[in-house]
Amino acid sequence: MALDKNSYVIGEGKHPIRKILTYILMIFSAAFFAAPVLIIANYSFKTKKELYLSNPLALPESFYIDNYVTAYKKLDLLTTFGNTLFYTVISVTILAMLCGAAAWAIARCKKKIFKFFYVYFLVGILIPYQALFLSIYIVGFRTGLTNTRLGVILMYIATGMSFGVFLMNSFMATVPIELEEAARIDGCSIYRTYFSIVLPLLKPSIATLIIMQAFQIWNDYLMASLFVSKKELKTLTVSMQALFSQQTSDYTTAMAAIVISILPMIILFASLQKYFIKGMTVGAVKG
Repeated sequence: MALDKNSYVIGEGKHPIRKILTYILMIFSAAFFAAPVLIIANYSFKTKKELYLSNPLALPESFYIDNYVTAYKKLDLLTTFGNTLFYTVISVTILAMLCGAAAWAIARCKKKIFKFFYVYFLVGILIPYQALFLSIYIVGFRTGLTNTRLGVILMYIATGMSFGVFLMNSFMATVPIELEEAARIDGCSIYRTYFSIVLPLLKPSIATLIIMQAFQIWNDYLMASLFVSKKELKTLTVSMQALFSQQTSDYTTAMAAIVISILPMIILFASLQKYFIKGMTVGAVKG
């Protein structure tokens, strides 16, 4: 007993040190990832002269708000920001609805055809969407979907379905099938069972899907530039590319535009953080 007691005391003595080291590591990790964002925010308030001549890490002499005004004018921010928000919200909403229903069907139906669909979606994850640029554009061009809002939305839905189904199918194992059986006994239709019983239990996975797909769609440049050439349909990231050219680059305005563009994603993550963490850690601990 004495040995156990001494071992317990020694273990207790080491525990605070381990905790302190963990906190130090977390602080350094947070600082490492936050540093680029803080530097960009710092540059967005500097004049061009300060940007090139002063210390890169020095604070601005005065907060130069004109960079944000210039970004608003050059990027036609009202249009491009609205387009990006529209594409992201509609695409993510439809993705969450379709992926949830598809994952539920695959998880609950035991027929071979549903297993084939699951493998089909898994294969879709393994193929990078960059490799499908040509085929996606050909289909969009022949169906008249290029340079249309509908075409952009359908493109994002098609490229995000595989990951969404895989993610929500993995979470479906945590939904008790007994609840669905009880609802069926009570006379619930298949639609009411899904929307009233299953869907509310999928909140963590839906939040995870919304955050990850919204980040990808909001920051996408390649697919948006491929499908859209009309100025009135361009997204924020495509418009920001115009600030960089071979002759000159307006870095201060670009930094202000970047700050504006990341604010909605910060708000989204802060709003769904609780569900996101739960969705990412589900199944990690049993019991």
